[in-house]
Amino acid sequence: MEAQGRICAEPGCPEPGEFRAPPIEGAASGNGPGAFRWMCLDHVRAFNRGYNYFDGMTADEIHQAQRPMAGWESETRAFSRAGTGDPGPRWADFSDPLDAIGARYRREVAPERSDGKPLSGQDRASLKVLGLAADADRQALRKRYSELVRRYHPDRNGGDRSHEARLQSVIAAYQQLRQAPAFA
Repeated sequence: MEAQGRICAEPGCPEPGEFRAPPIEGAASGNGPGAFRWMCLDHVRAFNRGYNYFDGMTADEIHQAQRPMAGWESETRAFSRAGTGDPGPRWADFSDPLDAIGARYRREVAPERSDGKPLSGQDRASLKVLGLAADADRQALRKRYSELVRRYHPDRNGGDRSHEARLQSVIAAYQQLRQAPAFA
């Protein structure tokens, strides 16, 4: 890492300040860590050896910081939806943090169907092949399949076999979706 003209923050050290360390006064009162100190390798190693995260904490504060779920109770910027109108999932609604992350993913990336039936990744890929929306029903599925087979089948388009690969993917997608729980 380049020092970019910085000198080590340790008094009397002429070495370049290539590595950052927290400020002596601790974190700033606002957001963020405040201004970093830049140190040479030897002084940042000495700083790290003497650093104690729990310095100044009471026994109860140390216990709270060491709990397995410490930090999961508060929302982070990734889960905060201030000003968007969408509150998103709340950490407090989940006992396992991974469930909260999964809920966020399902809401943003994989919206549910209007009938509440879940779609797998394969279902979504097959719907894309057929050019259908996620909330298509069984009737729309059959209708679209018929249209595409008529369009790509060599018997229907004058013996043109150039669309054979596309026809095979349409047939495979229909067969997969036909048996999917969302279209049962």
